[in-house]
Amino acid sequence: MTLLIVGGSGFLGSELVRQAKAAGHTTVATYATKPGNSTPDAWHRLDLRDPGSLDSVVMDAQPRVVINASSGRADWAITAEGPVQLALVTAKRGTPLVHVSTDAVFSGAGTARYDESCPPDPVTPYGAAKAAAETGILAVHPKAVVARTSLIIGHGLSVHERLVHELAAGTTEGALYTDDIRCPVHVSDLAAALLELADGSAAGIHHVAGSDALSRHQLGVLIAERDGLDASRLPAGRRADSIAPGPLDVRLDSQATQRHLRTRLRGAREFLSSATAGQRQG
Repeated sequence: MTLLIVGGSGFLGSELVRQAKAAGHTTVATYATKPGNSTPDAWHRLDLRDPGSLDSVVMDAQPRVVINASSGRADWAITAEGPVQLALVTAKRGTPLVHVSTDAVFSGAGTARYDESCPPDPVTPYGAAKAAAETGILAVHPKAVVARTSLIIGHGLSVHERLVHELAAGTTEGALYTDDIRCPVHVSDLAAALLELADGSAAGIHHVAGSDALSRHQLGVLIAERDGLDASRLPAGRRADSIAPGPLDVRLDSQATQRHLRTRLRGAREFLSSATAGQRQG
């Protein structure tokens, strides 16, 4: 089948392209500024803020399913409104849509473990934009999948892994929070799970995160140990003591989704161990 991967030039999008091609699917990917390093069957430039661009790309690709792995950060037009426009286009054509969302839709205040029934209560502009996108997508495309995930790690290429290296080397300032809890997921596990959810049998909200709950500092120590860095050089701090807004203890409960997946969503302690780092176990 033909897959259209929106945001195919990004970290997750590149892994989706790789796995989709390995599975024998025709793969079309989009980019906002320039194509990435992956090699889909075709690239298309796409501006999610432009409904005409969306119509044109979807018409040209004629996909069996669309996966939106794009990230506009706190840009409301890209992160909130763009995905809803994509949902309108795909719903009109009867095309399944998988939209990647985030644990940032939750505050982490009061409830630590969040399952799919928990209502969003974002505390950042990015989280608010993602929450708005979820609501809009499911309103116009009720059969779409909204897949919430957590910190994405893997192959040394993620934002979090690069930050750990920079902090250990002393080339950047900052701290890894000890009170900011997440459920990191390996990019290969996440991509495989999203491709499973794209088979057309799933709908609604799904949580797709790793099985271990770790602070950002604990995660940084694991990355440093894997990569042979001096973990003692990683500065620690508390988000509660900083001026940076953000959720605190947000643990995505992925058990309901995991029961229906062949892909095993490993915890960071496993996938960052020296014996298994970078390898995906289905």
